[in-house]
Amino acid sequence: MTPHPAPDARVLVINSGSSSLKFQLLAPATGHVDASGIVERIGLPTGSARIEAGDREAAVDGEVPDHVEAMRVVERLFSEVGISLDEDRVLAVGHRVVQGGARFSEPTLIDSWVRGQIHDLGALAPLHNYAAVDGIDGARALLPKVPHVAVFDTAFFTGLPARSANYALNREIAEEYRIRRYGAHGTSHRYVSQAVAAMMAGRGRTPESLRQIVLHLGNGASVSAIDGGEPIDTSMGLTPLEGLVMGTRTGDIDPSVYLHLHRQGNLSPAEVDTILNKRSGMLGMCGMSDFRDIETAIEAGDEQAELAMEVYIHRLRKYIGSYAFALGGLDAVTFTAGIGENAATVRALALAGLEEFGIVLDAEANAARGKEARVISAPSSRVTVLVVPTNEELAIAQQAAEVAARRRSR
Repeated sequence: MTPHPAPDARVLVINSGSSSLKFQLLAPATGHVDASGIVERIGLPTGSARIEAGDREAAVDGEVPDHVEAMRVVERLFSEVGISLDEDRVLAVGHRVVQGGARFSEPTLIDSWVRGQIHDLGALAPLHNYAAVDGIDGARALLPKVPHVAVFDTAFFTGLPARSANYALNREIAEEYRIRRYGAHGTSHRYVSQAVAAMMAGRGRTPESLRQIVLHLGNGASVSAIDGGEPIDTSMGLTPLEGLVMGTRTGDIDPSVYLHLHRQGNLSPAEVDTILNKRSGMLGMCGMSDFRDIETAIEAGDEQAELAMEVYIHRLRKYIGSYAFALGGLDAVTFTAGIGENAATVRALALAGLEEFGIVLDAEANAARGKEARVISAPSSRVTVLVVPTNEELAIAQQAAEVAARRRSR
Protein backbone atom coordinates (compact mmCIF):
# COMPACT_ATOMS: atom_id res chain seq x y z
CA MET A 1 0.00 0.00 0.00
CA THR A 2 1.28 3.45 -0.94
CA PRO A 3 1.89 5.65 2.13
CA HIS A 4 -0.23 8.79 2.27
CA PRO A 5 1.70 12.08 2.32
CA ALA A 6 1.89 13.87 5.65
CA PRO A 7 -0.49 16.85 6.01
CA ASP A 8 2.47 19.26 6.14
CA ALA A 9 4.18 17.77 3.07
CA ARG A 10 4.25 19.94 -0.01
CA VAL A 11 4.68 19.38 -3.74
CA LEU A 12 6.01 22.04 -6.08
CA VAL A 13 4.13 21.81 -9.39
CA ILE A 14 5.87 23.19 -12.48
CA ASN A 15 4.23 23.89 -15.84
CA SER A 16 6.84 25.09 -18.32
CA GLY A 17 6.14 26.86 -21.59
CA SER A 18 8.64 28.02 -24.18
CA SER A 19 8.81 31.50 -22.62
CA SER A 20 7.02 31.03 -19.31
CA LEU A 21 7.07 28.93 -16.18
CA LYS A 22 4.00 28.58 -13.96
CA PHE A 23 4.41 27.22 -10.45
CA GLN A 24 2.34 26.27 -7.44
CA LEU A 25 3.29 24.96 -4.00
CA LEU A 26 0.49 22.95 -2.44
CA ALA A 27 -0.39 20.18 -0.02
CA PRO A 28 -1.37 16.99 -1.89
CA ALA A 29 -3.20 15.70 1.18
CA THR A 30 -5.57 18.66 1.50
CA GLY A 31 -5.26 20.68 -1.70
CA HIS A 32 -4.25 23.79 0.26
CA VAL A 33 -2.22 26.16 -1.93
CA ASP A 34 0.62 27.93 -0.14
CA ALA A 35 1.65 30.01 -3.13
CA SER A 36 1.36 30.26 -6.90
CA GLY A 37 2.84 32.41 -9.61
CA ILE A 38 4.45 32.71 -13.00
CA VAL A 39 7.73 33.73 -14.62
CA GLU A 40 7.13 35.28 -18.04
CA ARG A 41 9.15 36.39 -21.07
CA ILE A 42 11.93 33.87 -20.49
CA GLY A 43 14.71 34.35 -23.04
CA LEU A 44 13.56 37.86 -23.94
CA PRO A 45 15.35 41.10 -23.04
CA THR A 46 12.91 41.96 -20.25
CA GLY A 47 11.36 39.25 -18.10
CA SER A 48 8.87 39.49 -15.26
CA ALA A 49 7.69 37.27 -12.43
CA ARG A 50 5.11 37.39 -9.68
CA ILE A 51 3.86 35.31 -6.79
CA GLU A 52 0.78 35.28 -4.56
CA ALA A 53 0.82 33.61 -1.15
CA GLY A 54 -2.39 34.33 0.73
CA ASP A 55 -2.40 38.08 1.34
CA ARG A 56 1.30 38.38 0.44
CA GLU A 57 2.52 39.26 -3.03
CA ALA A 58 5.86 39.90 -4.67
CA ALA A 59 7.10 40.70 -8.15
CA VAL A 60 10.44 41.06 -9.87
CA ASP A 61 11.46 42.35 -13.29
CA GLY A 62 14.66 41.75 -15.22
CA GLU A 63 16.23 39.52 -17.79
CA VAL A 64 15.53 35.79 -17.39
CA PRO A 65 17.76 34.13 -20.00
CA ASP A 66 16.64 30.53 -19.48
CA HIS A 67 14.60 28.16 -17.31
CA VAL A 68 17.48 27.50 -14.93
CA GLU A 69 17.54 31.19 -14.11
CA ALA A 70 13.74 31.18 -14.00
CA MET A 71 13.85 28.65 -11.16
CA ARG A 72 16.32 30.87 -9.28
CA VAL A 73 13.78 33.67 -9.69
CA VAL A 74 11.09 31.34 -8.31
CA GLU A 75 13.26 30.66 -5.25
CA ARG A 76 13.73 34.41 -4.76
CA LEU A 77 9.98 35.03 -5.01
CA PHE A 78 9.25 32.40 -2.38
CA SER A 79 11.85 33.98 -0.11
CA GLU A 80 10.25 37.41 -0.53
CA VAL A 81 6.87 36.12 0.68
CA GLY A 82 8.48 34.27 3.60
CA ILE A 83 8.30 30.71 2.27
CA SER A 84 11.34 28.47 2.15
CA LEU A 85 11.69 25.75 -0.48
CA ASP A 86 13.27 23.49 2.11
CA GLU A 87 14.11 20.07 0.70
CA ASP A 88 12.92 18.41 3.92
CA ARG A 89 9.46 19.94 3.41
CA VAL A 90 9.12 19.60 -0.37
CA LEU A 91 8.15 15.98 -0.89
CA ALA A 92 8.44 16.13 -4.68
CA VAL A 93 8.41 18.36 -7.73
CA GLY A 94 5.67 17.48 -10.20
CA HIS A 95 6.22 18.47 -13.83
CA ARG A 96 3.38 18.75 -16.33
CA VAL A 97 4.53 17.14 -19.57
CA VAL A 98 2.16 17.31 -22.53
CA GLN A 99 3.36 14.39 -24.64
CA GLY A 100 4.26 11.00 -23.21
CA GLY A 101 3.64 9.07 -26.41
CA ALA A 102 2.79 5.40 -26.02
CA ARG A 103 5.73 4.97 -23.62
CA PHE A 104 4.41 6.60 -20.45
CA SER A 105 1.04 5.56 -19.05
CA GLU A 106 1.75 6.55 -15.45
CA PRO A 107 3.47 9.36 -13.55
CA THR A 108 7.17 8.62 -13.77
CA LEU A 109 10.23 9.41 -11.67
CA ILE A 110 12.56 11.52 -13.78
CA ASP A 111 16.11 10.29 -14.30
CA SER A 112 18.48 10.95 -17.18
CA TRP A 113 16.83 8.28 -19.34
CA VAL A 114 13.30 9.61 -18.75
CA ARG A 115 14.49 13.15 -19.41
CA GLY A 116 15.93 11.96 -22.71
CA GLN A 117 12.70 10.23 -23.66
CA ILE A 118 10.67 13.38 -22.92
CA HIS A 119 13.04 15.34 -25.14
CA ASP A 120 12.79 12.69 -27.86
CA LEU A 121 8.99 12.92 -27.76
CA GLY A 122 9.34 16.62 -28.49
CA ALA A 123 9.11 15.60 -32.14
CA LEU A 124 5.40 14.99 -31.46
CA ALA A 125 4.87 18.15 -29.38
CA PRO A 126 7.66 20.63 -30.19
CA LEU A 127 5.91 23.59 -28.58
CA HIS A 128 5.53 21.78 -25.27
CA ASN A 129 7.99 18.96 -24.55
CA TYR A 130 11.20 20.87 -25.18
CA ALA A 131 10.00 23.57 -22.81
CA ALA A 132 9.13 20.90 -20.24
CA VAL A 133 12.70 19.57 -20.44
CA ASP A 134 14.02 23.08 -19.86
CA GLY A 135 11.80 23.38 -16.80
CA ILE A 136 12.92 19.99 -15.54
CA ASP A 137 16.58 21.01 -15.89
CA GLY A 138 15.98 24.27 -14.03
CA ALA A 139 14.04 22.65 -11.20
CA ARG A 140 16.52 19.79 -10.78
CA ALA A 141 19.35 22.31 -10.57
CA LEU A 142 17.48 24.15 -7.79
CA LEU A 143 16.24 21.07 -5.90
CA PRO A 144 18.67 18.25 -6.78
CA LYS A 145 17.85 16.02 -3.80
CA VAL A 146 14.06 16.08 -4.23
CA PRO A 147 12.32 13.48 -6.45
CA HIS A 148 11.13 15.00 -9.72
CA VAL A 149 8.10 13.36 -11.30
CA ALA A 150 6.73 13.75 -14.82
CA VAL A 151 2.93 13.68 -15.09
CA PHE A 152 1.88 13.27 -18.71
CA ASP A 153 -1.19 14.85 -20.30
CA THR A 154 -1.44 11.85 -22.61
CA ALA A 155 -1.09 9.15 -19.93
CA PHE A 156 -4.82 8.70 -19.28
CA PHE A 157 -5.39 7.91 -22.94
CA THR A 158 -2.54 5.45 -23.57
CA GLY A 159 -5.01 2.63 -22.98
CA LEU A 160 -7.50 3.74 -25.62
CA PRO A 161 -8.96 0.81 -27.57
CA ALA A 162 -7.09 0.24 -30.81
CA ARG A 163 -10.20 1.22 -32.78
CA SER A 164 -10.03 4.69 -31.21
CA ALA A 165 -6.27 5.12 -31.07
CA ASN A 166 -5.55 4.34 -34.73
CA TYR A 167 -6.01 6.45 -37.83
CA ALA A 168 -6.92 4.77 -41.10
CA LEU A 169 -3.42 5.56 -42.32
CA ASN A 170 -0.93 3.31 -44.10
CA ARG A 171 0.30 1.02 -41.32
CA GLU A 172 4.00 1.24 -42.14
CA ILE A 173 3.89 5.04 -42.30
CA ALA A 174 1.97 5.26 -39.03
CA GLU A 175 4.46 3.01 -37.25
CA GLU A 176 7.55 4.71 -38.67
CA TYR A 177 6.43 8.19 -37.66
CA ARG A 178 4.55 7.19 -34.49
CA ILE A 179 1.26 8.57 -35.80
CA ARG A 180 -1.72 7.69 -33.63
CA ARG A 181 -4.27 9.44 -31.47
CA TYR A 182 -2.60 10.39 -28.18
CA GLY A 183 -5.20 12.80 -26.79
CA ALA A 184 -4.48 15.63 -24.34
CA HIS A 185 -5.87 17.15 -21.13
CA GLY A 186 -5.69 13.62 -19.72
CA THR A 187 -4.81 14.80 -16.21
CA SER A 188 -8.00 16.87 -16.15
CA HIS A 189 -10.18 14.14 -17.66
CA ARG A 190 -8.90 11.61 -15.11
CA TYR A 191 -9.39 13.99 -12.17
CA VAL A 192 -12.90 15.06 -13.19
CA SER A 193 -14.15 11.60 -14.15
CA GLN A 194 -13.00 10.20 -10.80
CA ALA A 195 -14.73 13.07 -8.99
CA VAL A 196 -17.93 12.34 -10.92
CA ALA A 197 -17.71 8.65 -10.04
CA ALA A 198 -17.41 9.56 -6.34
CA MET A 199 -20.40 11.90 -6.56
CA MET A 200 -22.49 9.36 -8.44
CA ALA A 201 -21.63 6.66 -5.93
CA GLY A 202 -23.65 8.69 -3.43
CA ARG A 203 -26.56 8.33 -5.85
CA GLY A 204 -26.28 4.56 -5.93
CA ARG A 205 -24.20 4.21 -9.10
CA THR A 206 -21.11 2.04 -9.05
CA PRO A 207 -17.99 3.39 -10.81
CA GLU A 208 -17.77 0.18 -12.86
CA SER A 209 -21.17 0.77 -14.45
CA LEU A 210 -20.83 4.49 -15.08
CA ARG A 211 -20.89 5.74 -18.67
CA GLN A 212 -19.83 9.37 -18.80
CA ILE A 213 -18.81 12.16 -21.13
CA VAL A 214 -16.40 14.80 -19.82
CA LEU A 215 -16.22 18.16 -21.62
CA HIS A 216 -13.02 20.07 -20.86
CA LEU A 217 -13.86 23.45 -22.35
CA GLY A 218 -11.20 26.12 -22.10
CA ASN A 219 -9.18 28.03 -24.67
CA GLY A 220 -8.04 24.54 -25.58
CA ALA A 221 -10.95 22.09 -25.52
CA SER A 222 -11.43 18.33 -25.56
CA VAL A 223 -14.08 15.74 -24.80
CA SER A 224 -13.72 12.17 -23.61
CA ALA A 225 -15.97 9.12 -23.43
CA ILE A 226 -15.33 7.10 -20.27
CA ASP A 227 -16.78 3.68 -19.56
CA GLY A 228 -16.37 2.28 -16.06
CA GLY A 229 -13.49 4.64 -15.36
CA GLU A 230 -11.59 3.80 -18.55
CA PRO A 231 -11.46 6.13 -21.56
CA ILE A 232 -12.74 4.64 -24.81
CA ASP A 233 -12.33 7.76 -26.96
CA THR A 234 -11.19 11.37 -26.88
CA SER A 235 -11.37 14.23 -29.33
CA MET A 236 -7.73 15.35 -29.56
CA GLY A 237 -5.44 13.25 -31.70
CA LEU A 238 -1.79 13.24 -32.71
CA THR A 239 -1.78 16.90 -31.68
CA PRO A 240 -4.19 19.17 -29.79
CA LEU A 241 -5.50 20.55 -33.11
CA GLU A 242 -8.00 17.75 -33.69
CA GLY A 243 -11.49 17.78 -32.20
CA LEU A 244 -13.63 20.61 -30.89
CA VAL A 245 -13.59 24.22 -32.05
CA MET A 246 -11.27 26.09 -29.67
CA GLY A 247 -10.20 29.61 -28.83
CA THR A 248 -7.65 29.86 -31.65
CA ARG A 249 -7.66 26.33 -33.18
CA THR A 250 -9.91 25.02 -35.93
CA GLY A 251 -10.49 21.60 -34.41
CA ASP A 252 -11.56 18.95 -36.95
CA ILE A 253 -10.80 20.11 -40.48
CA ASP A 254 -10.29 18.50 -43.87
CA PRO A 255 -6.51 17.83 -43.96
CA SER A 256 -6.42 18.89 -47.59
CA VAL A 257 -6.89 22.46 -46.37
CA TYR A 258 -3.14 22.36 -45.66
CA LEU A 259 -2.38 21.57 -49.31
CA HIS A 260 -4.99 23.99 -50.61
CA LEU A 261 -3.51 26.92 -48.65
CA HIS A 262 -0.01 25.91 -49.69
CA ARG A 263 -0.84 25.58 -53.38
CA GLN A 264 -3.37 28.38 -53.80
CA GLY A 265 -2.05 30.83 -51.23
CA ASN A 266 1.65 30.00 -51.60
CA LEU A 267 1.82 29.67 -47.82
CA SER A 268 4.62 27.72 -46.13
CA PRO A 269 3.84 24.78 -43.83
CA ALA A 270 4.78 26.97 -40.86
CA GLU A 271 2.40 29.70 -42.00
CA VAL A 272 -0.46 27.23 -42.46
CA ASP A 273 0.24 25.72 -39.04
CA THR A 274 0.08 29.18 -37.48
CA ILE A 275 -3.25 29.90 -39.18
CA LEU A 276 -4.87 26.65 -38.04
CA ASN A 277 -3.51 26.72 -34.48
CA LYS A 278 -3.27 30.39 -33.57
CA ARG A 279 -5.43 32.43 -35.94
CA SER A 280 -8.56 30.31 -36.29
CA GLY A 281 -11.21 28.92 -33.96
CA MET A 282 -13.38 31.52 -32.25
CA LEU A 283 -10.71 34.20 -32.68
CA GLY A 284 -10.51 33.60 -36.40
CA MET A 285 -14.28 33.54 -36.91
CA CYS A 286 -15.31 36.57 -34.89
CA GLY A 287 -12.15 38.28 -33.62
CA MET A 288 -12.67 37.18 -30.01
CA SER A 289 -11.75 34.10 -27.99
CA ASP A 290 -13.05 35.14 -24.55
CA PHE A 291 -16.61 33.81 -24.27
CA ARG A 292 -17.64 36.68 -22.03
CA ASP A 293 -16.83 39.07 -24.88
CA ILE A 294 -18.50 36.79 -27.41
CA GLU A 295 -21.74 36.60 -25.42
CA THR A 296 -21.76 40.39 -25.03
CA ALA A 297 -21.24 40.78 -28.77
CA ILE A 298 -24.10 38.39 -29.54
CA GLU A 299 -26.42 40.37 -27.28
CA ALA A 300 -25.42 43.48 -29.24
CA GLY A 301 -26.37 41.80 -32.53
CA ASP A 302 -22.91 40.84 -33.80
CA GLU A 303 -23.66 38.32 -36.57
CA GLN A 304 -20.09 37.01 -36.78
CA ALA A 305 -20.06 36.27 -33.06
CA GLU A 306 -23.44 34.56 -33.37
CA LEU A 307 -22.22 32.35 -36.22
CA ALA A 308 -19.02 31.48 -34.34
CA MET A 309 -21.10 30.37 -31.36
CA GLU A 310 -23.33 28.26 -33.61
CA VAL A 311 -20.31 26.54 -35.16
CA TYR A 312 -18.83 25.94 -31.69
CA ILE A 313 -22.05 24.44 -30.30
CA HIS A 314 -22.73 22.35 -33.41
CA ARG A 315 -19.35 20.64 -33.14
CA LEU A 316 -19.86 20.13 -29.40
CA ARG A 317 -23.24 18.46 -29.89
CA LYS A 318 -21.86 16.19 -32.62
CA TYR A 319 -19.27 14.84 -30.20
CA ILE A 320 -21.75 14.41 -27.37
CA GLY A 321 -24.07 12.44 -29.64
CA SER A 322 -21.38 10.24 -31.16
CA TYR A 323 -19.83 9.45 -27.79
CA ALA A 324 -23.21 8.56 -26.29
CA PHE A 325 -23.59 5.99 -29.07
CA ALA A 326 -20.02 4.75 -28.63
CA LEU A 327 -20.73 4.20 -24.94
CA GLY A 328 -23.97 2.38 -25.67
CA GLY A 329 -25.85 4.72 -23.36
CA LEU A 330 -25.15 7.63 -21.07
CA ASP A 331 -25.30 8.24 -17.32
CA ALA A 332 -23.45 11.54 -16.83
CA VAL A 333 -22.30 14.59 -18.80
CA THR A 334 -19.82 16.85 -17.04
CA PHE A 335 -18.57 20.33 -17.89
CA THR A 336 -15.18 21.53 -16.64
CA ALA A 337 -12.38 24.08 -17.27
CA GLY A 338 -12.81 27.82 -17.73
CA ILE A 339 -15.68 27.86 -20.23
CA GLY A 340 -17.28 24.64 -19.06
CA GLU A 341 -17.37 25.83 -15.45
CA ASN A 342 -18.45 29.43 -16.06
CA ALA A 343 -20.38 29.76 -19.33
CA ALA A 344 -23.97 28.78 -18.49
CA THR A 345 -25.07 29.79 -22.00
CA VAL A 346 -22.69 27.28 -23.59
CA ARG A 347 -23.96 24.51 -21.31
CA ALA A 348 -27.58 25.35 -22.07
CA LEU A 349 -27.07 25.49 -25.83
CA ALA A 350 -25.01 22.28 -25.88
CA LEU A 351 -27.81 20.29 -24.23
CA ALA A 352 -30.89 22.10 -25.51
CA GLY A 353 -33.73 19.96 -26.87
CA LEU A 354 -32.28 16.64 -25.71
CA GLU A 355 -35.16 15.69 -23.41
CA GLU A 356 -36.02 12.66 -25.57
CA PHE A 357 -32.48 11.41 -24.92
CA GLY A 358 -32.96 11.71 -21.16
CA ILE A 359 -31.11 15.01 -20.69
CA VAL A 360 -33.04 17.73 -18.89
CA LEU A 361 -31.25 20.78 -17.50
CA ASP A 362 -32.44 22.65 -14.42
CA ALA A 363 -32.32 26.20 -15.78
CA GLU A 364 -31.96 27.79 -12.35
CA ALA A 365 -29.20 25.41 -11.25
CA ASN A 366 -27.38 25.91 -14.54
CA ALA A 367 -27.50 29.70 -14.22
CA ALA A 368 -26.23 29.71 -10.63
CA ARG A 369 -22.52 30.42 -10.26
CA GLY A 370 -20.31 28.53 -7.84
CA LYS A 371 -16.85 27.10 -7.32
CA GLU A 372 -18.01 23.75 -5.98
CA ALA A 373 -18.86 20.59 -7.91
CA ARG A 374 -22.61 20.51 -8.46
CA VAL A 375 -25.47 18.84 -10.33
CA ILE A 376 -27.28 21.10 -12.82
CA SER A 377 -29.77 18.60 -14.28
CA ALA A 378 -33.42 18.47 -13.27
CA PRO A 379 -34.65 15.71 -10.93
CA SER A 380 -36.54 14.24 -13.90
CA SER A 381 -33.35 13.93 -15.99
CA ARG A 382 -32.31 10.33 -16.57
CA VAL A 383 -28.78 11.54 -17.40
CA THR A 384 -27.06 13.47 -14.63
CA VAL A 385 -25.46 16.72 -15.79
CA LEU A 386 -22.71 18.17 -13.62
CA VAL A 387 -20.25 21.02 -13.35
CA VAL A 388 -16.99 19.85 -11.74
CA PRO A 389 -14.12 22.33 -11.43
CA THR A 390 -10.91 20.76 -12.64
CA ASN A 391 -7.73 21.00 -10.60
CA GLU A 392 -4.83 19.79 -12.70
CA GLU A 393 -2.24 21.16 -10.25
CA LEU A 394 -3.72 19.14 -7.39
CA ALA A 395 -3.91 16.05 -9.58
CA ILE A 396 -0.25 16.47 -10.56
CA ALA A 397 0.72 17.05 -6.93
CA GLN A 398 -1.11 13.93 -5.74
CA GLN A 399 0.39 11.73 -8.45
CA ALA A 400 3.89 13.10 -7.82
CA ALA A 401 3.47 12.55 -4.08
CA GLU A 402 2.46 8.92 -4.67
CA VAL A 403 5.56 8.26 -6.78
CA ALA A 404 7.80 9.95 -4.20
CA ALA A 405 6.21 8.02 -1.34
CA ARG A 406 6.71 4.69 -3.11
CA ARG A 407 10.33 5.60 -3.71
CA ARG A 408 10.91 6.40 -0.05
CA SER A 409 9.19 3.23 1.17
CA ARG A 410 11.51 0.92 -0.78
